[in-house]
Amino acid sequence: MSASTPPLSGPPPQPQVRALNCPKCGAAITLRTFGQAETVACGSCRCILDAKDPNLAILQQFEKLTSDVTPLIPLGTRGKLRGTDYEVIGFQRRHATVEGIPYPWHEYVLFNPYKGFRYLSEYNGHWNDISVCKELPIFDGGSANYLGEVYKHFQTSDANTDFVLGEFPWQVRVDEHAVVTDYIHPPRVLSSEKMDKEVTWSTGEYMYGSEIWEAFRLPGSPPEAEGVYENQPTPVTTNVQGIWAIFILFAILLVGLMMGFDFTARKEQVFQQTYHWERAQAVGESSFVTDIFELKSGPSTVQVKTWAPVSNEWIYLNYALINQDTGQAWDFGREVSYYAGYDSDGSWSEGSREDNVVLPSVPSGHYYLRIEPEVDPSVRAISYSVELTRGVPVFGIYGIALAALLLPPLLLSFRWYTFERSRWSESDHPPMQISINNAEDDD
Repeated sequence: MSASTPPLSGPPPQPQVRALNCPKCGAAITLRTFGQAETVACGSCRCILDAKDPNLAILQQFEKLTSDVTPLIPLGTRGKLRGTDYEVIGFQRRHATVEGIPYPWHEYVLFNPYKGFRYLSEYNGHWNDISVCKELPIFDGGSANYLGEVYKHFQTSDANTDFVLGEFPWQVRVDEHAVVTDYIHPPRVLSSEKMDKEVTWSTGEYMYGSEIWEAFRLPGSPPEAEGVYENQPTPVTTNVQGIWAIFILFAILLVGLMMGFDFTARKEQVFQQTYHWERAQAVGESSFVTDIFELKSGPSTVQVKTWAPVSNEWIYLNYALINQDTGQAWDFGREVSYYAGYDSDGSWSEGSREDNVVLPSVPSGHYYLRIEPEVDPSVRAISYSVELTRGVPVFGIYGIALAALLLPPLLLSFRWYTFERSRWSESDHPPMQISINNAEDDD
């Protein structure tokens, strides 16, 4: 930036940009904050200088240069953030070490002569717009209340500064150590930094890289965000708890419809008969036909119920429901089997002595059944009964409807669950005890 650089928007005073020289290496030092900076880092030799001293007294110097880092947003870049023009005046790289692994992130100092200082942080493509808190949070166990919002404790870590560049409104130092504690209420984060006995509170709001690039008119594309960040908004923008409430409402209505149709269904018995089968008499063709019965009042469902007193045996019946008037036939087979016994796990049983099947939309007319029984070889004789009931409600379609209603909340809940689990796996509290009730807090 030079004295001819256009000023920030609004009617600012006529600032006097100070162009000085580093007392160690002689490189040009430009101060952009009109005397509000506490320290400035030389871009050439990395010495940290006292910005309040007219001679830029050296506060920290190094025998050899610290590792070089190139800011994604160059110092001197101007942009409009939250409707206010800011200039990037400072940059630092910090890191926290967890289980011997360093996790570095970058912080940018922004300045506006009327609004003061603001900050941006970036970690693996995740950005936060940060400002100093207006008041102290209120604490309750593992959470903090700030401006009416409850923030959950996420993590506490030791942060170290290992690279600085530009101007800072505090006495910055390389190798500076602070204890950082983060509380989250996505998309916001509440952070405290404790250095010695001094504690500074700040609040940040998650921003996407594309928003930063647009605000500062940066060339190219921002780095892709990696993983899930602590206060990153969940991609499930719908209120999961509300979706489940809607599902429960529709499920109740669906059950009400089922009960209503079941109550109003005719369930008219049109045929019932008991037959006796004996192996000694089962010679040749064993099929037979029943007496004729009538189905009235248009197409309807017909339930065929078969019952037999089987015990560790089976009986299979080949059925054909035949329309005497048209010759149309419905062929189907049903098995009745029941087995029970004891083993090392206790008693067990499988099967049933009763079988039901529903034929849909059978036209009215005169009908008879053709029945051909097949019986377990161990059975000498057995009796079985056949009953036909017209107008029986079919509930299968309601089950399909219920499954269709259930699918959206299940998918949304699963997506929300996996996202939150990824978020909290990086915290001081893994694994997270997730409940649907927490979903509303993230919307």
